[in-house]
Amino acid sequence: MLKLLFSLLMLASAQAFALPVETTRAIERLSDKSFALNKFDFEGIVKLSNCSGALIRFEGAPETNKAVIMTNGHCADLPGGVFIKPGQVLVNKKVKRSVGIFDANMNLHRVSTTQFLFATMTDTDVSLYELELTYKNIKDQFGIEPFTLASTHPTENTEMQIISGYWEKGWDCSIEAFIPKLKEDAYTWVDSLRYNDACDTTHGTSGSPIIERNTRSVIGINNTGNDSGEKCTMDNPCEVSTDGTITVRQGISYGQQTYTIYSCLNETFGLDLKKAGCLLPKP
Repeated sequence: MLKLLFSLLMLASAQAFALPVETTRAIERLSDKSFALNKFDFEGIVKLSNCSGALIRFEGAPETNKAVIMTNGHCADLPGGVFIKPGQVLVNKKVKRSVGIFDANMNLHRVSTTQFLFATMTDTDVSLYELELTYKNIKDQFGIEPFTLASTHPTENTEMQIISGYWEKGWDCSIEAFIPKLKEDAYTWVDSLRYNDACDTTHGTSGSPIIERNTRSVIGINNTGNDSGEKCTMDNPCEVSTDGTITVRQGISYGQQTYTIYSCLNETFGLDLKKAGCLLPKP
């Protein structure tokens, strides 16, 4: 699933996946840095030990607010390497984790998290980390501006980019369709984004922002793809239609919605899961 690498070993030289960059120097990078700089905007892209992410700011949030990093729920790096359980929600859980944020020249700057503001693998697959620094601190110290998290539902055929801090590589493609339910092992996500086959994302791209092309607007979060054509198993999500029909698309990748976060924000841009109309799963 879920594009996680720490449990994936190279079984054959032909396999497309590799051990994490953070734990081995056998593969320094998948992409040429000069090419990435010319084609993709890495300012605010995040590298984690096991995944990718992005520095995001909510629309209207002041620069004096503590900065927020968004990645997948399955990238939460919980003790013992376990995943968040189906139906489980983490809120305001203290966690100190070192992460890297790229500036516009692809220089990596290390910062520390203070807590999970929110993390789940139910309905969507997202973690929001609060940093010890404010947006202003990050701009003043590193010259980095955040991406803006879009507050509206994306649309079909939107041209987009997926940029992975883990691999320092990007993909160009578009949203092909929205899937009522996407099921992978014990996890179910709703209203998932299916990409066209130009975004053949791989393990380690989990948590990468889905960015509307030619903008700095994040419209979703990359999280999984069907590796081997199996049906509804780990690393092999299946599509479930409104009438229950199951479809398997080997080699196709998917992302999850993030606009629903806005339904749970209070007046200071903090999360309030008790707010009327909040669409995120509750603890």
